[in-house]
Amino acid sequence: MAKKRKAQHPQQARFVDGLRKKKDTYHTGKGPRQDSRASSNGGIKKKVSGSSGGPSRPPPTIKPTIPFDPKERILLMGEGDLSFAASLVTAHNCEYLVATVHEKNEAMLLEKYPHAQAHLAAIKEQPGCSVQFNVDATRGPGLTYKPPAETDVYVADVQSGRFDRILFNFPHVGGKSTDVNRQVRYNQELLVGFFARALKSLAPGGSVIVTLFEGEPYTLWNVRDLARHSGLQVERSFRFQAHVYPGYHHARTLGVVKNKKSGEVGGGWKGEERPARSYVFIKKGDTITGPMAKKAKEEPDSDSDFD
Repeated sequence: MAKKRKAQHPQQARFVDGLRKKKDTYHTGKGPRQDSRASSNGGIKKKVSGSSGGPSRPPPTIKPTIPFDPKERILLMGEGDLSFAASLVTAHNCEYLVATVHEKNEAMLLEKYPHAQAHLAAIKEQPGCSVQFNVDATRGPGLTYKPPAETDVYVADVQSGRFDRILFNFPHVGGKSTDVNRQVRYNQELLVGFFARALKSLAPGGSVIVTLFEGEPYTLWNVRDLARHSGLQVERSFRFQAHVYPGYHHARTLGVVKNKKSGEVGGGWKGEERPARSYVFIKKGDTITGPMAKKAKEEPDSDSDFD
């Protein structure tokens, strides 16, 4: 979720600057984006219909992808109101989870997201799960899972204690600028910094999962290229389906939406209803292990680094 933008590391800044030189990387915001694949009939595309000329068939139901196993060590970055973390604990029975937020303490979190109290309580009820405050997703040493002494923890890398799955849902710096190019750049810097810290926190055979809304401006971030230049490779991607996480609601970076006249909470758009996609990254040269390796072969709605 949102955080104050700090001075960018020179190496990260040079990489992001390099991306800006790519052709058609950004939309100027001054007119409709032109499709370079214009057809010969004046650029007008014909609607493709079925051979019978009747209405198209509805898309097949796609089995939801759950990119983690309840017994794995899971790190959630920029968790916002903690509703996603609470769902993983209560609905998916995740046992070894650490949810991080950028707010400095619980009081600041509840001021921004008053309804987060119930989510916080649900996470604390699971002995192997915890919430860490004042965590910058882009800076600092690698994070490790430190289980309570009485917890029988399933770990593949006991000595390091690093995480099997690291998730960052809908990263965004907030409304820092109304200029499209600048806003894209700020969010690219956020992702580059996150990838750097995630690599320090990732266990061998683990994966980093970033979920973004589909369409512009999110496609302009070039998340795949950012990851590749950060030492990661795309293992696959899949459609994010919010309904498989009961109780989860998309939390805005700037906090809850309030009615300007009444001051009541509500009335904002529901991000969980907007099409989104999750991208699974692994360290270059590594191979994903555990239950996720089997799931990757069974999912029809996934694509790899070679598409």
